[in-house]
Amino acid sequence: MYVCLCHAITDTQIKQAVSQGDTSLKDVKKRLGVGDQCGKCTKMAALIIEQQLALEPNYYEVA
Repeated sequence: MYVCLCHAITDTQIKQAVSQGDTSLKDVKKRLGVGDQCGKCTKMAALIIEQQLALEPNYYEVA
């Protein structure tokens, strides 16, 4: 699904960015450019990032 129409960024691209180490909207914005024009996609992008982070194992978390 397209999340950012200004840059044609999909939810899959955002999930891949999280898998590659991005942990915040700021990180994804830097990598993909999401939310830097009209900004209407930032809420959805942040939600996708949050959901993907919940699924990704956190190797840096101390037991």
